[in-house]
Amino acid sequence: MFIAMNRFQVTRGREADFETVWRGRNSQIAAVPGFVEFNLLRGPETETYTLYASHTVWANRAAFEAWTKSEAFRIAHAGAGQTKGIYLGHPVFEGFEALADTRVTPAEAAA
Repeated sequence: MFIAMNRFQVTRGREADFETVWRGRNSQIAAVPGFVEFNLLRGPETETYTLYASHTVWANRAAFEAWTKSEAFRIAHAGAGQTKGIYLGHPVFEGFEALADTRVTPAEAAA
């Protein structure tokens, strides 16, 4: 399993704009071979920004790398240049190979 994350510093007061951009994206990611899961995460706030992270889970690194070279990737990122003022700097990418994995079902977690 491979986990790909991008961390975004979103200008305070522009959080709704950022979330709207992400909700409106034509990502097509669910149809990409090797894709497992996506989450958009909202983190802590500072005086100047709110931290967000995109978190995707892939079957393996090769599946993630194939996506980054795909037409679906180009479509998903087509409007990236139209978000001026939303971000403080560029997103920071972090990629992780999973070494251990423990899961429970939602029903088990609720018990």
